[in-house]
Amino acid sequence: MSEVRQVRIAMRNCGIIDPANIMEYISRDGYMALGKVLFEMKPAEVVETVKASGLRGRGGGGFPTGMKWDFTAKSQGDKKYVICNADEGDPGAFMDRSILEGDPHSVLESMAICGYAIGANEGVIYIRAEYPKAVKRLYQAIEVAEEKGLLGENIMGSGFSFKISLYLGAGAFVCGEETALMNSIQGGRGEPRIKPPFPAQRGLWDCPTNVNNVETFANINPIILHGADWFRGFGNEDSPGTKVFALAGKVNNVGLIEIPMGMSLRDVIYTIGGGISDDKQFKAAQTGGPSGGCIPAQFLDTPVDFKSLAALGSIMGSGGLIVMDEDDCMVGISRFFLEFTAEESCGKCTPCRVGNMRLLETLTAITEGKGKEEDLDKLETLSQVIKDTALCGLGQSSPNPVLSTIKYYRDEYLAHVKDHKCPAGTCTALAEYKILADKCTGCTLCKRVCPVDCIAGETKKVHTISQPECIKCGACQDKCPFKAIVKE
Repeated sequence: MSEVRQVRIAMRNCGIIDPANIMEYISRDGYMALGKVLFEMKPAEVVETVKASGLRGRGGGGFPTGMKWDFTAKSQGDKKYVICNADEGDPGAFMDRSILEGDPHSVLESMAICGYAIGANEGVIYIRAEYPKAVKRLYQAIEVAEEKGLLGENIMGSGFSFKISLYLGAGAFVCGEETALMNSIQGGRGEPRIKPPFPAQRGLWDCPTNVNNVETFANINPIILHGADWFRGFGNEDSPGTKVFALAGKVNNVGLIEIPMGMSLRDVIYTIGGGISDDKQFKAAQTGGPSGGCIPAQFLDTPVDFKSLAALGSIMGSGGLIVMDEDDCMVGISRFFLEFTAEESCGKCTPCRVGNMRLLETLTAITEGKGKEEDLDKLETLSQVIKDTALCGLGQSSPNPVLSTIKYYRDEYLAHVKDHKCPAGTCTALAEYKILADKCTGCTLCKRVCPVDCIAGETKKVHTISQPECIKCGACQDKCPFKAIVKE
C-alpha cells in the first residue's frame, strides 16, 4: 500500500521490529516514556500532559483520554484498575489486533504509565480468544518485561509496582462496551450497566477503573516522550493526532492505514486507496463499523475527524472504513449491518432487543418487495426512539446505517417500495433474469441447469424464463456461454 500522506504514531513499530524481541522495542525508545514519568514527573503532570495533547479515545466514543484519566485519578479508592479494551469486534476491523501482534510492549508500557498517573497497581487486557497470535505475543511480552524489571514489583527501582494480566473474551460484540466488558471479567453476563456511576467512579469489582482501547494506549508513549504540542502538530484542533483505519471494500488498495485526522475522504479513497476498483463509480463510504453511517459522494471532501463525521450522521468508531460502488444497494447494506447488531444485542434493554428486530423485519420486507412507502417514516421514527432510549452505545448507534441511508439514498428506498425494483440489482427477491433474444442460440445449457425447470424453449430456438417460478439462483446466467441472460 502507498505510504503517501500517511503518518505512523500508533503503528510506529509495526512491521519494523521483531515483536518477540524486547531489545528491538527498547532500541526504538521503548520504556523510555515509563522511565521518564517514574523519575521525572508527578502523576498529576502525566495526566495534564495527556489532557493537553487532546488525545481522544480511539475505540469509538472519542471521549478525551486525559479527562478520563483525571476522573479516575481523583476518585477515592484503596484499589484502582487500568483496563485495555482489546475486544475488537467490528467486521473487517483489525487495527488493535495488528498493534498487539506487531508491537505489544507499546501497550504494556502505556498501561503502566496510566497506572502511575491514576494510582493503580493492576492492569487487565480484555482480548478476544479469536486472536491467538496476539494473545501469545502479549503473554511473552509480559513475561520478558517482568524479567527485566519493566513490569511487576518495584519497576526500575522506582518503588512503583504494576502487574498486568490477560482475560480472554468469548467474542461478544457488546463486550466492547466498557461496562459489559467489566461484567464479563467478573464472570457475569456481557451486559452493560446503567451509568452513572461511571467506571472512573465504580468500575471493575466496584473500584475506580480507567478503560482505554489498544490504539489509544499506543499513542501514550510518543506523547510522553515528544510532548503534547508535538502530538497536536498532527490532525486538527478538534481531533489531534492520527487515526488507524481498516480500509476495505471497493478500493484498489485495501489494508491498514494511519492518517492525520482531518484528511478528506477523497484523499483517503483516491490517494491512499488508489481509487475505486474496476473503474466503477464511488457510491458511499461507511465509517464506524456496523454502527456507523453511510456517506455519499457529495461529501467526499469532508475531513475525517470526530466532529465532521458526526455532523453527517456517522461516527469515527474504532476505525472501519468500507467503500462502496455503484453495484451496492444501500437498502441491502443497511439491512446487512442491522442484521449484525440485532444478532449481537445482549437483550438487556427493550429498545435494542425489540426495536432493532422490528427495524430488521421492515428492511427485510423492503428488500423482498413487500415494503410500503409509509415504512420509511416508521423506520425513521423507530430509529430515533432507539437512539434516544437504548441503554448502551451499541443500541444508541445501531440505527445509524438506517437513518443515514434513508437520508442520502431515499430514492433507492422509494424504488424498492413503489416500483419493486432494486436499482443496483442486488436484492435477489426483486431481481429478474431475462434471456436476450438476439443473443440466445438455443443451446439449452441454461434449461438443463435450472433447478426448478422454469426455462422453456426448443433446441436452436430462443428460450424464455417463467418469472413466477424463477427462484433467482443465477445458475442459468453463470452457465450461459453467450452472455444472453441478464439480471435486471
